[in-house]
Amino acid sequence: MPGLIRKKAMLQGILVGAMGVSACPGLIAEERVKDINLDPVVVTASRTERLQSEAPVRTEVISRTEIDKTHARSLKEALANVPGLQLRPVHGKSGYEAVMQGMTSDQLLVLINGMPMAASTGSTADLSQLALVDVERIEVVKGAASAQYGSSAMSGVINVITRQPQNGLRGSLTYDLGSYGSQNTSGKSSDIAQNHINAAVEGGHGEWSGRLSGDVLDSKGFDADADNWTRPGDEINRKQAEGQLRWQSADGNYIDGTVQHYTEEDKQWLARETLGSTVLYPNKYEDISRNRLTLSSGWQLGSARLSGKLLAEDYASDSVKQNIRDGLRLDLYDDRDMELNTRFLSLQLDLPAARHALQFGFDARYEELKQFKDGVSELNPDVIDGDGFVSRRNYEIFLQDDYFFNASGELVFGLRVQHDSDFGGYASPKISLRYDVFSNANYEAVVRTSIGTGYRVPNLKERYFTFDHSSMYYLVMGNEELDPESSRSVQAGVDLSSAGGSSVSINVFYNDIDDLIQTDEDNYATDAEGNSVYTYKNIDNAFTYGVETAISQPLFNSIKLNLAHTYTYAEDKDTGNRLTRRPEHIARLGIDWQATAALGFSARVRYQSKELSDTEDNTWSPAWTTLDLKLNYHATQSADVFAGVDNVTSRQRDFEREGDFGPVSGRFIYLGTTWKY
Repeated sequence: MPGLIRKKAMLQGILVGAMGVSACPGLIAEERVKDINLDPVVVTASRTERLQSEAPVRTEVISRTEIDKTHARSLKEALANVPGLQLRPVHGKSGYEAVMQGMTSDQLLVLINGMPMAASTGSTADLSQLALVDVERIEVVKGAASAQYGSSAMSGVINVITRQPQNGLRGSLTYDLGSYGSQNTSGKSSDIAQNHINAAVEGGHGEWSGRLSGDVLDSKGFDADADNWTRPGDEINRKQAEGQLRWQSADGNYIDGTVQHYTEEDKQWLARETLGSTVLYPNKYEDISRNRLTLSSGWQLGSARLSGKLLAEDYASDSVKQNIRDGLRLDLYDDRDMELNTRFLSLQLDLPAARHALQFGFDARYEELKQFKDGVSELNPDVIDGDGFVSRRNYEIFLQDDYFFNASGELVFGLRVQHDSDFGGYASPKISLRYDVFSNANYEAVVRTSIGTGYRVPNLKERYFTFDHSSMYYLVMGNEELDPESSRSVQAGVDLSSAGGSSVSINVFYNDIDDLIQTDEDNYATDAEGNSVYTYKNIDNAFTYGVETAISQPLFNSIKLNLAHTYTYAEDKDTGNRLTRRPEHIARLGIDWQATAALGFSARVRYQSKELSDTEDNTWSPAWTTLDLKLNYHATQSADVFAGVDNVTSRQRDFEREGDFGPVSGRFIYLGTTWKY
């Protein structure tokens, strides 16, 4: 909102306007409504609604338009083009986790409408386990300045925002199918390797509205080498169903309830094993379910706004392995049952005052976890209850003062105090500055600087689990002596933009981390059976720093260019060694060409430099580049046709080379259609 309107809004009504457009009087309300169409509203930066350009903390948004343009089917696919975001396969699972600013996936908090998403391994959220049929946008905030969300948000927050159902009646149906060509498991390039379908219907009248939706993805996987038993592409079937009911009054008060049911069936072809003179060919089968119930509400109390969120989520995984020999299925083994139950309550009061927006809140979280292998608990028997669960409780109070010191700038002071049932209390302060260096009808320059602290207690897996993978000749032991992690984060950047749509963003970051938790791969023992036994350890001192740069430039009225580059350096301060799995350079290039009013083409290029695989051997995973091509055709008012080629050059890792962490999937060609009414 360049120029005079922004300055008037800051001084006369933006604090109230953030709580609902109806609260803004006169001209300011009209201008705000107009501007929302051009500048998306975000909530993750400060836990209140703000225009993206006005957010005090830098927020990156993946819009619904981008999701549709790139045909993203899951949260993992939607995040693939976020600058500086590194996606990694979850070890031993058929999914993906995210890493940014040189930290780990355990230090990244994934939310759905501000409420936590279950961690598939007890610590890391699987980004493949969330379909996007109901999603409006995805917000990404990097660095511990997002510590308003508490523990596990040391490296940042990914917040998935779903759409609110609207009045009237509307619906959509999308179907697409694709092939891995020569890597199809059937051996025939013309066969269909993946089917995907989603549908939604919504409607309402007056104060009531609702939506029903479903998404099914069925993939036969892929095989990079038909002569090798191992397949890098798992056979997967994912299903998600969701229902939502919403009541909203004319003055903005609302109650919103959703229920979501997710199931997944996976089949993995593991590396063959030799037992004496016998060669065995193992498969792993895993069944996953997630039941998620949420209730949220918001109430206008004079000039104040009171909101609340309630979450009950149960996540379960049952996996088992089976060896195949001479076409015969042998006995089952490594039968694991895991349950993670989460309960979450959040209350927040937003209170505007002269030049201030005050925020007071309370979060409470309860988690219980159990895991059995072949009927025997893999948790420390001294800490489990009668049902085999280990649990923890966390209570947090957060305070924030958003102070508008003049028409061009604001200071945000925040403090979060938490009490963990196992580790006691900790306080995380932060401060952010946003300032308009200059703003007129044609150009704008905004500076954002944040200093914050992060804090993360060891999760239940890191403390109590014994991951017995003796069938693969290793174990990972929990370590009850782990200390909580803490960090200090500095983010500073400038955003330059023009009325013509051009923009340049430069952001530098520095994260100083104490007691960083990671698997101790350099020091391991060997048990009586010859298995390598690893454990978790604290690295006393580590740091990461880097520079994020992004450029957006329209060309010839029909072409838009987006270019982004992130440089990251991460080091263990005590040893001087680089931290593994942190590439120095990650680059993204996006080109969108609207050839006609109905026909559009897009290209997405991803580059990642080499990354250190093993400190002791000084081995590196090679650099890689991939290219995706997308086509979208608006055939009729109610029907669209789309097609794409992912990983055009079929750049894949060398599956025979240990420590190569390049792309897993090869070339994938697909075609689909969307029908709306």
